[in-house]
Amino acid sequence: MAQSDFQLSAGAQVHLVGIGGAGMSAIATVLIERGYRVSGSDQTESDTTRWLAQQGAQVVIGHAAANVGAAELVVISSAIRDDNVEVTAARARGVPVSKRAAFLGWLMQGAQGVAVAGAHGKTTTTGMIAQILVGSGRDPSYILGGTVAALGRSAHAGRDPIFVVEADEYDRMFLGLSPAIEVITNIEHDHPDCYPTFDDMLAAFREFADRLQPGGVLIGCGEDAAAAALARNRADAQVYGFKPEMDWHATDVRPNNAGGSDFLAYRGDQMLGIVRLRVPGKHNVLNALGALAAADRLGVPFGAAQDALSEFRGVGRRFEVRGEVNGVTIIDDYGHHPTEIKATLAGARLRYPGQPLWAILQPHTYSRTKTLLNEFAAAFADADHVILTAIYASRERDTLGISSHDVVDRMQHPDARVIDALDDVAAYVRENAQPGDVVIVFSAGDAIKIGAELLGK
Repeated sequence: MAQSDFQLSAGAQVHLVGIGGAGMSAIATVLIERGYRVSGSDQTESDTTRWLAQQGAQVVIGHAAANVGAAELVVISSAIRDDNVEVTAARARGVPVSKRAAFLGWLMQGAQGVAVAGAHGKTTTTGMIAQILVGSGRDPSYILGGTVAALGRSAHAGRDPIFVVEADEYDRMFLGLSPAIEVITNIEHDHPDCYPTFDDMLAAFREFADRLQPGGVLIGCGEDAAAAALARNRADAQVYGFKPEMDWHATDVRPNNAGGSDFLAYRGDQMLGIVRLRVPGKHNVLNALGALAAADRLGVPFGAAQDALSEFRGVGRRFEVRGEVNGVTIIDDYGHHPTEIKATLAGARLRYPGQPLWAILQPHTYSRTKTLLNEFAAAFADADHVILTAIYASRERDTLGISSHDVVDRMQHPDARVIDALDDVAAYVRENAQPGDVVIVFSAGDAIKIGAELLGK
């Protein structure tokens, strides 16, 4: 369904199928703040569904035709099939059904849209832009896939005509958007169930770039070959990175005592000043440069952006320090792609020099694990101890003959093992981790339970 194929009356009921997901729950938040009546369903109850109910949404656990109620529109997530009972019931009643992509584009109509895309770093970069805008006195709308620590939320319906979104490439969701500013952090092969080859993914990003509004700007990371090539082919592009010939670049990157990095920021050949980050790693320096470029395009003075970034404490489940138990630091991270894991472990080495690092990965989907098998096997060089749990199936079934043992068998690592059950992983870490150790749990599934169990939460 195209953006223009539906209209909503003031205070209309909108029903969201799959309301508990990160993207759908953020849309629900914006709808509630705009005065719409929100209902929704999900297969499982969660902190998110309970929070939405507290905000006024009518949330039902489980799918049934009756859940649609008097909705004027039904919005479905990428995980919802066309034969879902609620989708079938809505269509039988003549109620329009929209995919999340088209509906998000409709939500953004009338605003200056900022869309951040990329295989990695898009949640953090989107969060940085949102925090810069709020810190500069703006009241933007924003939707992203994690809670911005300093803002305490992942979505908001603002009064100013600016809408910042994390543009998800899965299921080509970002092709429903037509923003005025695009930030592309990187382009790497991922989601092989959706993009069988890298060329398929690259073609989708090219199409996303072509959806830029006239007079808009594409801001691409020059340190990523594919993103840089995409930007170089356009007159309406800027690039950022560590090289002085780039439109935005950073020099003198060094660890600071705030747990992150300091760097000198340049716009062209103009040195703007020192930026202090609380989040570690060179990948976050790049994220900050992309955010600075977008904020500059939106008219935010560098000083205001500089101040906001110094207070940016990250996004939920992105190198999130959950706590400490018996001298062992527990960190939760959403990373589930080899490049993300490598970057996070490199950042952890800078933040915790000399301290042993544990990397626990719950591989996410059979197709990703099989397609990126060699990359996963090479991603853990900065970890002292590596544990892989059983693969989290998500939307897939085990038809590819792949397991976590295949990854570990290809590793050249002195201490890597498979422990299938999450409870057993927690027990092993509890018995073997020593004071001063740092444990990072990488998961886009339910392995967040490991950290919670270790911390007794």
